[in-house]
Amino acid sequence: MQLYSRSAGSGTPVVLLHAFPFSSAMWLAQREGLASACKVITPDLRGFGGSRLGVDEPSVDAMADDVAALLDEEGIDRAVVGGQSMGGYVTMALCRRHPDRLLGVILADTKAAADTEAAKANRERIAAAVLDAGTGILLEESLPMLVGKTTKQRRGMVLGRVRGLIQAAPPSAVAWAQRAMAARPDSFDTLRSLGVPALVVVGDEDELTPPSDAEAMAEAIPEARLAVIEKAGHLSAIEQPEPFNRVIAEFVQSLHPPCA
Repeated sequence: MQLYSRSAGSGTPVVLLHAFPFSSAMWLAQREGLASACKVITPDLRGFGGSRLGVDEPSVDAMADDVAALLDEEGIDRAVVGGQSMGGYVTMALCRRHPDRLLGVILADTKAAADTEAAKANRERIAAAVLDAGTGILLEESLPMLVGKTTKQRRGMVLGRVRGLIQAAPPSAVAWAQRAMAARPDSFDTLRSLGVPALVVVGDEDELTPPSDAEAMAEAIPEARLAVIEKAGHLSAIEQPEPFNRVIAEFVQSLHPPCA
């Protein structure tokens, strides 16, 4: 599986994995804002954007293996790898399957716990509905939960952009990803054994994976810092790109402190 990818900048490689049901287009502000601090690599996960879906069974492990293969293609031995929401699930799968490829980890607006049975059933309901009638159900049910109250009240352009990103998602990829996320395991043991520094980021208005989920992950990781982005919901990188970029840049810099 060869992933389509957009890159910007130079220096420490930082791979950012997008949220569901978007593509690497969501990271535009990060490619622009972080290019002076690191090499930003933003792949389209399988089925989204310019990457084909393939024939594998739905699995975050398959998505993680795709990212490891991308590092091979780029000639990168180790990188900072991070993701938002679904991208965080893939990042944790990479921590589990390819820990030797990591310089550091970024987990943004995501959670380590597996889905409950009710959540799995809901994902399957949405997957079936999308395959039957398109992504309209995501606009009706998911969009209101993806952004925080401040964005809903004050950031009409951001809300419009998120709507457009949802509408661009291929139904086949949406269904595959829902089933992959439903099947993912609990990742707390993976986080407890993480051997590299981690940054956990969360919007203070995130209703889907609230700050309590971020705190639980940060407590599980041996070397972690927690950053709360104010006036942001589940898509903190899109809703508040400047403070999001600032904490990412500071974290990457901390991995390579200047010589005394």
